Amino acid sequence: MPDILGYRKRIGIVVPSTNTVVQPESEELRPQGVTNHVARIPIKERPLGTEQAFNEHMETMRSGIGTAIDQIVTAKPDHLIMGVALEAFWGGVEAANTLQKSLEDRAGVGVSMGSTALVAALKAFGAKRIAVVTPHQPRGDAMVRQYLEEAGYEIVRLKGLRCASPIAIAHTPVAEMRAALRELDGDDVDVLVQTGTNLPMAHLTVAAEQWLGKPVLAMNVLTYWDALRRSGITDRVWGRGMLLEQF
Repeated sequence: MPDILGYRKRIGIVVPSTNTVVQPESEELRPQGVTNHVARIPIKERPLGTEQAFNEHMETMRSGIGTAIDQIVTAKPDHLIMGVALEAFWGGVEAANTLQKSLEDRAGVGVSMGSTALVAALKAFGAKRIAVVTPHQPRGDAMVRQYLEEAGYEIVRLKGLRCASPIAIAHTPVAEMRAALRELDGDDVDVLVQTGTNLPMAHLTVAAEQWLGKPVLAMNVLTYWDALRRSGITDRVWGRGMLLEQF
C-alpha cells in the first residue's frame, strides 16, 4: 500500500540543527502527493569569525551527517536531500562526487546536494559565466569558487556576506541580499547563484529574475528541483522561478 500523504514520493532532508530555512522553503516547493521529512545534525550556535571556529564547526557538521541519515532512512524516503551546502562543495569536484556516492551508499537511495544539483541546473540553462552570493566567511567562499571553477564555470564575481554565525545567516536583511544581487549582476553574467542553505533567498530570487531578466538560482530551490527530477517527478511548479517552471 502507498503512503497516504506521500503516495508519489517521500523526500528525506538532512539539515543542521540551527537551520531554519531549508524546511519552510522546501515545503513551499513540494507538489501534491510528495512529502518532506527532516532529520537534523546537532551543531552549536557559535561565532565563525576565526579559522579555528570555522574548522570546528565543519568537523561537527561532517561527523553528524551519517547519524542524521541513519535516522531519516527509518521513514523509508525515496530520495534524500543533503541540506548542508558548504560541505557539498568542499574539496572540489572529485571530493564532492566521492561524498555523494558515500551518502547514497549509506542511505540506500539517491542523494541531491547543492554542488552537483547546481551543476545540473546550470547545464539546463546552458550557462557558462556566473556570479555567486554566499553567506560564508572567506574560507567557505574559496571552497565554492574551487568547486565551480573545476566544474568548468567562469566566476565573474563572488560576494561573501560573512555572516557571523550559523543562526545569523537566516537573519540577513532582505535589503542586503537584494543589494548583493544588484552588485553582482552585469551583461557578462549568464546566471546568478545563491549558495548557503540557511540564507532565505527563495522568494527574493523569483522577484530578482523579473528585474534582472535572467535566471537567479536559490540553493534550496535548485536542490529540491534536482530531487524531484531525479525521483521522476516532472511537475512544473509555477511562481517559484525559471528553473522549476522551465525544466
